[in-house]
Amino acid sequence: MKTDIKSLYYPELESFIVDSGFPKFRAKQIYGWLNKGVCEFEQMRNIPKNLIDFLNSSCYISVANIEKKLVSRYDKTVKYLFRLFDGEFVETVVMSYRHGYSICVSTQVGCKMGCTFCATGKSGFSRSLNSSEILAQIESAQKDLNVRISNIVLMGMGEPLDNFDNVIRFLKLVSSEDGLNIGMRHITLSTCGVVPKIYELAKYNFALTLSVSLHAPDNETRSKTMPINNVYPIEQLITACRDYFDTTGRRISFEYAMIDGVNDTDECAEKLSKLLKGLNCHVNLIPVNSVKGTGYKKSRLDRQRDFINILNKNSITATVRRTLGSDIDASCGQLKRNYTEKTGG
Repeated sequence: MKTDIKSLYYPELESFIVDSGFPKFRAKQIYGWLNKGVCEFEQMRNIPKNLIDFLNSSCYISVANIEKKLVSRYDKTVKYLFRLFDGEFVETVVMSYRHGYSICVSTQVGCKMGCTFCATGKSGFSRSLNSSEILAQIESAQKDLNVRISNIVLMGMGEPLDNFDNVIRFLKLVSSEDGLNIGMRHITLSTCGVVPKIYELAKYNFALTLSVSLHAPDNETRSKTMPINNVYPIEQLITACRDYFDTTGRRISFEYAMIDGVNDTDECAEKLSKLLKGLNCHVNLIPVNSVKGTGYKKSRLDRQRDFINILNKNSITATVRRTLGSDIDASCGQLKRNYTEKTGG
Protein backbone atom coordinates (compact mmCIF):
# COMPACT_ATOMS: atom_id res chain seq x y z
CA MET A 1 0.00 0.00 0.00
CA LYS A 2 1.36 3.41 -0.96
CA THR A 3 1.33 6.25 1.58
CA ASP A 4 -1.42 8.86 1.24
CA ILE A 5 1.08 11.71 1.48
CA LYS A 6 -1.46 14.56 1.51
CA SER A 7 -3.12 13.09 4.62
CA LEU A 8 0.10 13.37 6.65
CA TYR A 9 0.53 16.08 9.26
CA TYR A 10 3.75 18.02 8.72
CA PRO A 11 5.66 16.29 11.59
CA GLU A 12 4.57 12.93 10.15
CA LEU A 13 5.81 13.93 6.68
CA GLU A 14 9.09 15.15 8.13
CA SER A 15 9.65 11.85 9.96
CA PHE A 16 8.71 9.88 6.84
CA ILE A 17 11.24 11.77 4.69
CA VAL A 18 14.07 11.61 7.25
CA ASP A 19 13.45 7.93 8.03
CA SER A 20 13.64 7.26 4.28
CA GLY A 21 17.16 8.71 4.16
CA PHE A 22 16.52 12.21 2.80
CA PRO A 23 17.34 15.62 4.36
CA LYS A 24 14.75 17.13 6.68
CA PHE A 25 14.40 20.35 4.64
CA ARG A 26 12.97 18.33 1.74
CA ALA A 27 9.82 17.72 3.79
CA LYS A 28 9.09 21.45 3.94
CA GLN A 29 9.54 21.76 0.18
CA ILE A 30 7.22 18.81 -0.48
CA TYR A 31 4.62 20.11 1.97
CA GLY A 32 4.64 23.47 0.24
CA TRP A 33 3.99 21.89 -3.14
CA LEU A 34 1.20 19.71 -1.77
CA ASN A 35 -0.55 22.80 -0.40
CA LYS A 36 -0.28 24.44 -3.80
CA GLY A 37 -2.41 21.61 -5.15
CA VAL A 38 0.11 19.79 -7.34
CA CYS A 39 -1.23 16.54 -8.79
CA GLU A 40 2.06 14.83 -9.66
CA PHE A 41 5.41 14.65 -7.92
CA GLU A 42 7.12 15.69 -11.17
CA GLN A 43 5.53 19.14 -10.72
CA MET A 44 7.70 19.72 -7.63
CA ARG A 45 10.41 21.57 -9.52
CA ASN A 46 13.01 21.93 -6.73
CA ILE A 47 12.94 18.25 -5.71
CA PRO A 48 15.80 16.05 -7.01
CA LYS A 49 15.04 13.14 -9.31
CA ASN A 50 16.04 10.43 -6.82
CA LEU A 51 13.51 11.79 -4.31
CA ILE A 52 10.86 12.11 -7.03
CA ASP A 53 11.44 8.47 -7.97
CA PHE A 54 11.13 7.44 -4.31
CA LEU A 55 7.90 9.39 -3.86
CA ASN A 56 6.39 7.86 -7.00
CA SER A 57 7.22 4.37 -5.81
CA SER A 58 6.04 4.78 -2.22
CA CYS A 59 3.36 7.52 -2.15
CA TYR A 60 0.38 8.93 -4.02
CA ILE A 61 -1.30 12.34 -4.21
CA SER A 62 -5.08 12.40 -3.85
CA VAL A 63 -6.81 14.42 -6.55
CA ALA A 64 -10.36 15.46 -7.36
CA ASN A 65 -10.74 15.72 -11.13
CA ILE A 66 -13.57 17.78 -12.58
CA GLU A 67 -16.02 15.48 -14.34
CA LYS A 68 -18.80 18.03 -14.68
CA LYS A 69 -19.19 21.69 -13.73
CA LEU A 70 -22.38 23.74 -13.52
CA VAL A 71 -22.61 27.49 -12.94
CA SER A 72 -25.84 29.13 -11.81
CA ARG A 73 -26.98 31.94 -14.07
CA TYR A 74 -28.79 33.49 -11.09
CA ASP A 75 -26.16 33.80 -8.37
CA LYS A 76 -22.91 32.34 -9.83
CA THR A 77 -22.98 29.35 -7.48
CA VAL A 78 -20.71 26.64 -8.90
CA LYS A 79 -21.36 22.93 -8.54
CA TYR A 80 -18.69 20.34 -9.29
CA LEU A 81 -18.94 16.63 -9.86
CA PHE A 82 -15.47 15.35 -9.00
CA ARG A 83 -14.10 11.97 -10.09
CA LEU A 84 -11.81 10.31 -7.55
CA PHE A 85 -8.92 7.91 -8.21
CA ASP A 86 -11.17 4.83 -8.21
CA GLY A 87 -13.83 6.28 -10.51
CA GLU A 88 -16.23 7.23 -7.70
CA PHE A 89 -17.95 10.61 -7.78
CA VAL A 90 -18.54 13.27 -5.13
CA GLU A 91 -20.22 16.66 -5.31
CA THR A 92 -18.87 20.01 -4.14
CA VAL A 93 -20.52 23.44 -4.22
CA VAL A 94 -18.82 26.85 -4.14
CA MET A 95 -20.94 29.84 -3.12
CA SER A 96 -20.00 33.49 -3.43
CA TYR A 97 -20.89 35.89 -0.62
CA ARG A 98 -19.91 39.45 0.20
CA HIS A 99 -17.52 38.12 2.85
CA GLY A 100 -15.80 35.71 0.44
CA TYR A 101 -16.15 32.22 -1.00
CA SER A 102 -17.67 29.30 0.89
CA ILE A 103 -17.34 25.67 -0.13
CA CYS A 104 -19.59 22.76 0.75
CA VAL A 105 -17.55 19.55 0.67
CA SER A 106 -18.45 15.87 0.71
CA THR A 107 -17.04 13.46 3.28
CA GLN A 108 -18.32 10.16 1.84
CA VAL A 109 -19.30 8.65 -1.49
CA GLY A 110 -23.01 8.30 -0.85
CA CYS A 111 -24.50 8.00 2.62
CA LYS A 112 -25.77 5.28 4.97
CA MET A 113 -28.27 7.43 6.87
CA GLY A 114 -31.23 7.08 4.50
CA CYS A 115 -32.98 10.42 5.15
CA THR A 116 -36.06 10.28 2.93
CA PHE A 117 -35.78 13.84 1.59
CA CYS A 118 -32.12 13.55 0.54
CA ALA A 119 -30.93 12.60 -2.94
CA THR A 120 -27.57 11.32 -1.68
CA GLY A 121 -29.04 8.48 0.35
CA LYS A 122 -31.08 7.27 -2.61
CA SER A 123 -27.84 6.52 -4.46
CA GLY A 124 -26.57 4.16 -1.74
CA PHE A 125 -23.22 4.15 0.03
CA SER A 126 -19.84 3.24 -1.48
CA ARG A 127 -17.09 4.35 0.91
CA SER A 128 -15.73 7.09 3.14
CA LEU A 129 -13.24 9.67 1.89
CA ASN A 130 -9.70 10.03 3.17
CA SER A 131 -8.82 13.41 4.66
CA SER A 132 -6.75 14.13 1.55
CA GLU A 133 -9.77 13.58 -0.71
CA ILE A 134 -11.75 16.14 1.27
CA LEU A 135 -8.82 18.57 0.96
CA ALA A 136 -8.55 17.86 -2.78
CA GLN A 137 -12.07 19.17 -3.36
CA ILE A 138 -11.06 22.56 -1.95
CA GLU A 139 -7.78 22.68 -3.85
CA SER A 140 -9.39 21.73 -7.18
CA ALA A 141 -12.13 24.34 -6.79
CA GLN A 142 -9.66 27.07 -5.82
CA LYS A 143 -7.44 26.25 -8.78
CA ASP A 144 -10.32 26.14 -11.25
CA LEU A 145 -11.93 29.39 -10.06
CA ASN A 146 -8.66 31.16 -9.22
CA VAL A 147 -10.03 32.23 -5.82
CA ARG A 148 -9.23 31.62 -2.17
CA ILE A 149 -11.85 29.71 -0.22
CA SER A 150 -12.42 31.33 3.18
CA ASN A 151 -15.26 29.24 4.65
CA ILE A 152 -15.94 25.49 4.69
CA VAL A 153 -19.17 23.62 5.27
CA LEU A 154 -19.04 19.83 5.74
CA MET A 155 -22.58 19.43 4.51
CA GLY A 156 -22.18 17.71 1.15
CA MET A 157 -22.54 14.00 0.42
CA GLY A 158 -22.19 11.73 3.45
CA GLU A 159 -22.39 11.96 7.24
CA PRO A 160 -19.16 13.55 8.58
CA LEU A 161 -19.41 11.91 11.99
CA ASP A 162 -19.71 8.49 10.33
CA ASN A 163 -16.24 9.18 8.91
CA PHE A 164 -14.96 10.54 12.19
CA ASP A 165 -11.20 9.87 12.13
CA ASN A 166 -10.70 11.12 8.57
CA VAL A 167 -12.82 14.22 9.22
CA ILE A 168 -10.86 15.07 12.38
CA ARG A 169 -7.59 14.71 10.46
CA PHE A 170 -9.00 16.90 7.67
CA LEU A 171 -10.02 19.59 10.17
CA LYS A 172 -6.54 19.69 11.67
CA LEU A 173 -4.86 19.73 8.25
CA VAL A 174 -7.05 22.41 6.68
CA SER A 175 -6.74 24.73 9.70
CA SER A 176 -2.98 24.29 10.05
CA GLU A 177 -0.87 27.42 9.51
CA ASP A 178 1.38 25.25 7.33
CA GLY A 179 -1.61 24.16 5.22
CA LEU A 180 -4.58 26.02 3.77
CA ASN A 181 -4.85 27.91 7.07
CA ILE A 182 -8.66 28.16 7.14
CA GLY A 183 -9.51 28.80 10.78
CA MET A 184 -11.92 26.60 12.72
CA ARG A 185 -14.26 29.56 13.25
CA HIS A 186 -14.80 29.53 9.49
CA ILE A 187 -15.79 25.84 9.42
CA THR A 188 -19.24 24.30 9.95
CA LEU A 189 -19.71 20.56 10.48
CA SER A 190 -23.16 19.12 9.86
CA THR A 191 -24.53 15.90 11.34
CA CYS A 192 -27.87 14.12 11.26
CA GLY A 193 -27.36 13.16 14.90
CA VAL A 194 -24.74 10.46 15.55
CA VAL A 195 -24.98 11.04 19.29
CA PRO A 196 -21.83 9.21 20.56
CA LYS A 197 -19.68 11.08 18.05
CA ILE A 198 -21.11 14.44 19.13
CA TYR A 199 -19.77 13.73 22.63
CA GLU A 200 -16.44 12.65 21.13
CA LEU A 201 -16.23 15.76 18.94
CA ALA A 202 -16.87 17.97 21.99
CA LYS A 203 -13.69 16.64 23.60
CA TYR A 204 -11.59 18.26 20.85
CA ASN A 205 -13.09 21.65 21.78
CA PHE A 206 -12.74 22.93 18.22
CA ALA A 207 -13.95 26.46 17.55
CA LEU A 208 -16.07 25.27 14.63
CA THR A 209 -19.87 25.48 14.35
CA LEU A 210 -21.80 22.25 14.91
CA SER A 211 -24.88 22.12 12.69
CA VAL A 212 -27.47 19.47 13.55
CA SER A 213 -29.99 18.32 10.95
CA LEU A 214 -33.11 18.16 13.09
CA HIS A 215 -36.03 18.51 10.64
CA ALA A 216 -38.73 17.53 13.15
CA PRO A 217 -39.78 18.44 16.71
CA ASP A 218 -40.77 14.94 17.93
CA ASN A 219 -39.78 11.30 17.57
CA GLU A 220 -42.82 10.24 15.56
CA THR A 221 -42.28 12.80 12.80
CA ARG A 222 -38.48 12.56 12.80
CA SER A 223 -38.39 8.76 12.61
CA LYS A 224 -40.54 8.84 9.45
CA THR A 225 -38.00 10.96 7.60
CA MET A 226 -34.70 10.20 9.39
CA PRO A 227 -33.97 6.54 10.30
CA ILE A 228 -31.12 7.65 12.59
CA ASN A 229 -33.82 8.76 15.03
CA ASN A 230 -34.73 5.12 15.65
CA VAL A 231 -31.20 4.60 16.99
CA TYR A 232 -30.70 7.94 18.75
CA PRO A 233 -34.09 9.44 19.68
CA ILE A 234 -34.57 13.18 19.71
CA GLU A 235 -34.26 13.46 23.51
CA GLN A 236 -30.80 11.85 23.41
CA LEU A 237 -29.78 14.15 20.55
CA ILE A 238 -30.83 17.35 22.31
CA THR A 239 -29.11 16.22 25.53
CA ALA A 240 -25.91 15.68 23.53
CA CYS A 241 -26.28 19.15 22.01
CA ARG A 242 -26.69 20.74 25.42
CA ASP A 243 -23.58 18.90 26.61
CA TYR A 244 -21.70 20.04 23.50
CA PHE A 245 -22.52 23.66 24.27
CA ASP A 246 -21.60 23.24 27.93
CA THR A 247 -18.23 21.75 26.93
CA THR A 248 -17.28 24.07 24.06
CA GLY A 249 -19.31 27.23 24.64
CA ARG A 250 -20.17 27.17 20.94
CA ARG A 251 -23.73 27.94 19.85
CA ILE A 252 -25.49 25.05 18.09
CA SER A 253 -27.07 25.52 14.67
CA PHE A 254 -30.14 23.43 13.83
CA GLU A 255 -31.17 22.71 10.24
CA TYR A 256 -34.92 22.31 9.70
CA ALA A 257 -36.18 21.41 6.21
CA MET A 258 -39.68 22.82 5.77
CA ILE A 259 -41.83 20.08 4.18
CA ASP A 260 -45.38 20.94 3.22
CA GLY A 261 -47.88 19.10 5.42
CA VAL A 262 -45.21 17.08 7.24
CA ASN A 263 -43.38 19.28 9.75
CA ASP A 264 -44.50 22.85 9.09
CA THR A 265 -47.65 23.24 11.21
CA ASP A 266 -48.13 25.71 14.07
CA GLU A 267 -48.15 22.71 16.41
CA CYS A 268 -44.72 21.66 15.12
CA ALA A 269 -43.40 25.17 15.68
CA GLU A 270 -44.64 25.18 19.27
CA LYS A 271 -43.15 21.72 19.91
CA LEU A 272 -39.82 22.84 18.44
CA SER A 273 -39.81 25.93 20.65
CA LYS A 274 -40.37 23.80 23.74
CA LEU A 275 -37.70 21.27 22.68
CA LEU A 276 -35.01 23.93 22.24
CA LYS A 277 -35.97 26.15 25.17
CA GLY A 278 -32.93 27.34 27.12
CA LEU A 279 -30.40 26.02 24.57
CA ASN A 280 -28.07 28.58 22.99
CA CYS A 281 -28.90 27.87 19.36
CA HIS A 282 -29.99 29.17 15.98
CA VAL A 283 -32.53 27.50 13.69
CA ASN A 284 -32.04 27.55 9.92
CA LEU A 285 -35.35 26.94 8.18
CA ILE A 286 -34.79 25.47 4.72
CA PRO A 287 -37.54 25.05 2.12
CA VAL A 288 -37.09 21.37 1.20
CA ASN A 289 -35.52 20.58 -2.16
CA SER A 290 -37.56 18.86 -4.81
CA VAL A 291 -36.00 15.41 -5.18
CA LYS A 292 -37.43 12.92 -7.66
CA GLY A 293 -39.21 10.05 -5.93
CA THR A 294 -39.84 11.68 -2.54
CA GLY A 295 -43.17 13.38 -3.22
CA TYR A 296 -42.15 16.18 -0.87
CA LYS A 297 -42.97 19.82 -1.58
CA LYS A 298 -41.52 22.86 0.13
CA SER A 299 -43.72 24.77 2.55
CA ARG A 300 -45.69 27.73 1.28
CA LEU A 301 -44.29 31.19 1.98
CA ASP A 302 -47.09 32.00 4.43
CA ARG A 303 -46.37 28.76 6.33
CA GLN A 304 -42.67 29.63 6.52
CA ARG A 305 -43.54 33.08 7.79
CA ASP A 306 -45.98 31.83 10.44
CA PHE A 307 -43.54 29.12 11.58
CA ILE A 308 -40.68 31.54 12.09
CA ASN A 309 -42.95 34.02 13.88
CA ILE A 310 -43.90 31.35 16.43
CA LEU A 311 -40.24 30.47 17.03
CA ASN A 312 -39.27 34.10 17.46
CA LYS A 313 -42.23 34.70 19.80
CA ASN A 314 -40.86 31.87 21.96
CA SER A 315 -37.36 33.42 22.00
CA ILE A 316 -35.90 30.94 19.50
CA THR A 317 -33.64 32.70 16.99
CA ALA A 318 -34.50 31.53 13.49
CA THR A 319 -34.05 32.58 9.87
CA VAL A 320 -35.06 31.18 6.49
CA ARG A 321 -31.96 30.18 4.55
CA ARG A 322 -31.55 31.77 1.14
CA THR A 323 -31.58 29.15 -1.62
CA LEU A 324 -28.52 29.27 -3.90
CA GLY A 325 -27.93 27.46 -7.17
CA SER A 326 -31.55 26.36 -7.58
CA ASP A 327 -31.13 26.08 -11.35
CA ILE A 328 -28.16 23.68 -11.09
CA ASP A 329 -29.46 21.16 -8.50
CA ALA A 330 -27.05 22.61 -5.94
CA SER A 331 -28.29 20.51 -3.03
CA CYS A 332 -26.14 17.45 -2.38
CA GLY A 333 -26.62 14.21 -4.29
CA GLN A 334 -28.75 15.43 -7.17
CA LEU A 335 -26.02 16.01 -9.76
CA LYS A 336 -24.30 12.68 -9.11
CA ARG A 337 -27.59 10.78 -9.22
CA ASN A 338 -28.71 12.42 -12.47
CA TYR A 339 -25.28 12.03 -14.07
CA THR A 340 -24.85 8.35 -13.22
CA GLU A 341 -28.41 7.56 -14.34
CA LYS A 342 -27.68 9.14 -17.73
CA THR A 343 -24.22 7.64 -18.22
CA GLY A 344 -24.64 4.35 -16.39
CA GLY A 345 -21.49 5.26 -14.42
